[in-house]
Amino acid sequence: MNYVGIDIGSTAAKVVTRGDVNLEFVLPTGWSSKETAGIIRERLLLEGIDVLDDGTQTVATGYGRVAVDYADHVITEITCHARGGREIGSGDCAVIDVGGQDTKVILISQGMVQDFLMNDKCSAGTGKFLEIMANRLGVSLSELFDLADTGEALPISSLCTVFAESEVINYIGEGRRREDIAAGVVDSVAAKVAQLALRKELPEQVILTGGLSGSGYFARILSEKIERKVESEDCGRYAGALGAALLAEEKFKRRGGK
Repeated sequence: MNYVGIDIGSTAAKVVTRGDVNLEFVLPTGWSSKETAGIIRERLLLEGIDVLDDGTQTVATGYGRVAVDYADHVITEITCHARGGREIGSGDCAVIDVGGQDTKVILISQGMVQDFLMNDKCSAGTGKFLEIMANRLGVSLSELFDLADTGEALPISSLCTVFAESEVINYIGEGRRREDIAAGVVDSVAAKVAQLALRKELPEQVILTGGLSGSGYFARILSEKIERKVESEDCGRYAGALGAALLAEEKFKRRGGK
């Protein structure tokens, strides 16, 4: 038996399988979620998993979840990220998911979603903003973090990505150090994520998921702003897909499957 979790986000699609075959992989979402879902199906076939077989249960989540027409169940991002975050954190925690399109803060208590928040502003508090700013500075996302780690943050106050980018362009025109601009960009996003997170009473354990979960630097800056240690692990980017795979298994077994 195989249980497949597919999390199609606005920027990347993540896949986790559990059961007879255990694997995880990520690929760009591209312009079409439906096309991406087809590519995922073909990739799984190469790994010996047929999503149309009775021996496979699939749960889809994320921005493009409705495009996965072969999924047995479609479940919201909040539920899947909470289940995956609970697994990664081994218990009750807060999950902060910084995605390409939005940022979510999920509070998990006694194994269930107690409360959650999503950003209601522009993309200036998301991973997409960091990608745009990295492109403007001519570096990759990982290089942006490396630069920021050696800089002194310049203030970037705009909530809107367009206006924030104008601030960055002005700094470039003034000849400011790229390291300081990068530090300002990362600090700006961390501040907006922290502002959202601090609207709730956070538990001691806080887990970072999403595309930024592998960045120890971003986790450190965010930790300072929320005054809690934010745990950062590479597997955090798979939290939604992992949760979907686990929920696929749990749903199957509740129906009497073995």
